[in-house]
Amino acid sequence: MKRRASPRGRRAPGAGADADVGAVGVRWAPDDLTQVERYLAHVTYEKRLAPRTVTLYRLGLERLERLCGREGLHLADVREAQVRRWVAQLHAAGHRPSGIALILSVWRGLFAWLGREAVVGRNPVQGVRAPKAGKPLPKALGVEEAVQLAAHTDADADPALEARDRCVVELLYGSGLRLAELLGLDVAASDGARGWIDQQAGEAHVLGKGGKWRTVPVGGPALQALAHWLEQRTAWAREDAAVFIGRHGRRLTPQCLRQRLRERGRHAGLITPVHPHMLRHSFASHVLQSSGDLRGVQELLGHANIGTTQVYTRLDFQHLARVYEAAHPRAGVRPGDGEPEKPS
Repeated sequence: MKRRASPRGRRAPGAGADADVGAVGVRWAPDDLTQVERYLAHVTYEKRLAPRTVTLYRLGLERLERLCGREGLHLADVREAQVRRWVAQLHAAGHRPSGIALILSVWRGLFAWLGREAVVGRNPVQGVRAPKAGKPLPKALGVEEAVQLAAHTDADADPALEARDRCVVELLYGSGLRLAELLGLDVAASDGARGWIDQQAGEAHVLGKGGKWRTVPVGGPALQALAHWLEQRTAWAREDAAVFIGRHGRRLTPQCLRQRLRERGRHAGLITPVHPHMLRHSFASHVLQSSGDLRGVQELLGHANIGTTQVYTRLDFQHLARVYEAAHPRAGVRPGDGEPEKPS
């Protein structure tokens, strides 16, 4: 005998947490759907979040829709106890703490906006936090590895392909650009451009996260690589204004660039697979190691919060610890190895 569907999409008896967070529930009520779409329009056009971020917001709100639907809840009915239970279900279903934190951030933003719109009286997500997780250090190349990658040349490669890929490495590592910032660069400044490089001033003007412009210096090797690539680019150029294009003259895609960078790292003899953000991490870590100027690195990276930049101090300390262990004559001495330990 077929089991009847639970009213209003409530969870069927015996259903596990994984089913609860993954199955499709009922749709939003019309009023709730209108509020959610208005909120997505708000983050898209007023907060000017990146398209990828808006997509993550929509996915997070679709999950909230399923959870509310299973319990027959309108947005105004959601309480903190229910949010805590949903977080526990997500955790039990195997979701990582970082993913749960992202979902909660999306929900928290929605309810904060609903509060300002006088739709809800309080934010039920405000006091809820994701399970704690260890913070992994960003993966960065060592100085020698980064220089090895930047200096690598392939005499047998297509001259235009070689010039383009070398320019990509020089700008990612030499200026700390994000992947989207690099691919958004145009050959010349214009009203619609998302970034360009002033070769005379040695500066890159890029549109970063949150629609914020920043200017970063471009070093001599990167400028030389750019000039060489722009000469070779004419063989592929059509009408696209992008600095980095493919053989068909269209703006290079993130997928293609990631693949090319990974292959270039392998051909350069690096064991670690190289990806674009690794070069940004390497840029930040190496500048901090040399200068110790955390605020300066924050400005170069375009971080809104210095706490985001402080993770590189941990990388810097690891570097200093390795230098100490390798160079100091007493670094490896432990109590019992040589002289007896003296009382403090």
